[in-house]
Amino acid sequence: MNCISCKKPNEKNLIVITKFWIVTLSRNQAYLGRGYITSKRHCNNLSELKPDEWSELHDLIKKLEYTLEKAFNATMFNWTCLMNVAYQESPPNPHVHWHFRPRYDHTVEIAGKQFNDPEFGHHYSRKREQSITPTVREIIIHKIKQHL
Repeated sequence: MNCISCKKPNEKNLIVITKFWIVTLSRNQAYLGRGYITSKRHCNNLSELKPDEWSELHDLIKKLEYTLEKAFNATMFNWTCLMNVAYQESPPNPHVHWHFRPRYDHTVEIAGKQFNDPEFGHHYSRKREQSITPTVREIIIHKIKQHL
């Protein structure tokens, strides 16, 4: 089966590759620092993850939360592993990945672009979109890598 998550990540969005996981920045930065942690191994369900993969994921989550607090003063984090879109395909082809959305109780400015979180303290909005320029994307990734 053809799996988009098994393809080589787009280098311009790449944050880090570990032994078991790939971390990338989302093109949608409605939540500053929003990204994905994707299993390097094609894996359909969380129950298929091996202990070493869980352990490294735990360490990676700790690092990302620390990093986003240092880089942008993130207030809290939303983590989701839904994989619903895979089941809109026939046949379904899920690939374990996590969405991370840093949340902010304040506005953050990067290169003249303001990022705010008007729903802070509430469920995130799937409909919020905020595109960024390649320059702002590079700055965000650089700031994340500085603290990772």
